[in-house]
Amino acid sequence: MIETIYIARHGFRLNWINTNWKSPTGLPRDPPLAAYGEAQAQELASYFLAIPEEKRPAIILSSPYYRCLQTSRPTSQALGVPIYVEHGLSEWYSPVAPGTGLHPRPSSAAVMQTYFSEIDPTWSSIWYPTRKGEDVEALHERANGVSDLLVSEIERRFGAKHKNILLVSHAATVIVMCRALLAQPELPLRVGCCSISELSRKSDASGVLGAWEAKALASGSHLKEGASRDWGMEDIQIANGKVISDQGVPGTQEEEDNCGPQIHRSSL
Repeated sequence: MIETIYIARHGFRLNWINTNWKSPTGLPRDPPLAAYGEAQAQELASYFLAIPEEKRPAIILSSPYYRCLQTSRPTSQALGVPIYVEHGLSEWYSPVAPGTGLHPRPSSAAVMQTYFSEIDPTWSSIWYPTRKGEDVEALHERANGVSDLLVSEIERRFGAKHKNILLVSHAATVIVMCRALLAQPELPLRVGCCSISELSRKSDASGVLGAWEAKALASGSHLKEGASRDWGMEDIQIANGKVISDQGVPGTQEEEDNCGPQIHRSSL
């Protein structure tokens, strides 16, 4: 049974300081880390290596975006644990503007393994976000579904083998995952780069949602310069009571949008 869930945001992105960045994967909106972000990822690994072995994460589940896999890699190497690619932890995109296409979707784990050898491609993602984007309510619904299925599937698949896991994701997704697991849908939280949230399972809890208590939320105490570039849900741009829509990728309107849960709770 999982006892501790660590949730980290990716490190500082290159596109925040360099407008001429190139995506290593060729995927739109998939920038790598800046050198500063890579240093943060190393600090994240050092933190986990310094805590008692029985408290360290035994597996890493990462968003498929390059910056999250880059953030995951030093910890994977330091602890000798695999990275599983989970699309349910992907970036949040607001709904696409009509007629502009769909949002990008990163490649499969097998493809991403050509960039990061630490990836174990035997894990199949349990959830895919829609490429049409999500409003805030749908984002929370995704977090609830992913949290419930993810914990249940890890425990079904690995039994008691993995007591501690690390999730590596994006600011909005980190926030709603914490809200889902704590069953606090209005939890105020700002998440900085490479910050860590630590959630511990309650001794008397049943189920997944609400079965956790926070030992730390978006802490940057392990980072030399603290958690930088923090973001919160209050930073969302709203117009006429709705999240401002985003542009899709031109020419993708007819592409596949397999989305939602890829396994069902009743099958676990």
